Amino acid sequence: MNEEKNMTGTEDSFISHLIELRSRLMKASLVVIVIFLCLMPWAGDIYDVLARPMMLALPEGSKMIATGVITPFLIPVKVTMLVAFLLSLPWVLYQLWAFIAPGLYTHEKKLIAPLVISSSALFVVGVAFCYFFVFGVIFHFINNFAPKSISVAPDIDSYFGFVMTMFIAFGLTFEVPVIVIVLVRMGLVSVEKLKQIRPYVIVGAFVIAAIVTPPDVMSQLLLAVPLCLLYEVGLLLAPMFVRITQAPKESESI
Repeated sequence: MNEEKNMTGTEDSFISHLIELRSRLMKASLVVIVIFLCLMPWAGDIYDVLARPMMLALPEGSKMIATGVITPFLIPVKVTMLVAFLLSLPWVLYQLWAFIAPGLYTHEKKLIAPLVISSSALFVVGVAFCYFFVFGVIFHFINNFAPKSISVAPDIDSYFGFVMTMFIAFGLTFEVPVIVIVLVRMGLVSVEKLKQIRPYVIVGAFVIAAIVTPPDVMSQLLLAVPLCLLYEVGLLLAPMFVRITQAPKESESI
């Protein structure tokens, strides 16, 4: 009888968690959809903002081209959806936090909340750094290097794919301090060990930059150098974060 009651209680708890998860996902999705629908009338203008770094690098009077039949409609819609998701990100993260918070201890809440907030902020900063600084340097370099006999007219689909790849690369690069802090806090590796492998991290940063970015030295430096600097930031902040988020038993043992 007791085993049956325990199994029934476990099943009820599991189902209640699924219902709660569905509710949180619906609330998060609803806000994303509402913002997306509100932004749709300006989808073309939003894409123009995304294309601005390339347009500034092109010769005056140049334009991008669209080779697909529905590409002029589909690409601005994709960009608008991404913007809607970014604008609703605080609400989405709040729903995630509200779902997992009841099952966390006090010291675990001290660990999760700063990581969620800081990782989101760092990703946005990485995307902004790429848009406002890196694109200007890369596009001007590429267009100045192009032969005079070539008329540069980028396809909007290819441009969208390139921009998304760069945004993800720089967004993830700016997550390096969070990754370092998590590795140290979970006890998977010590700060001393991370300092010892610093030369390998530097080499790895330039290898990653060479793979992800266009084949020019400037864009590779613009990705590799911030990655190395952010690695050092993680090494500085990790010990402080470990002390702040220690459980009571961990503090007593120390």
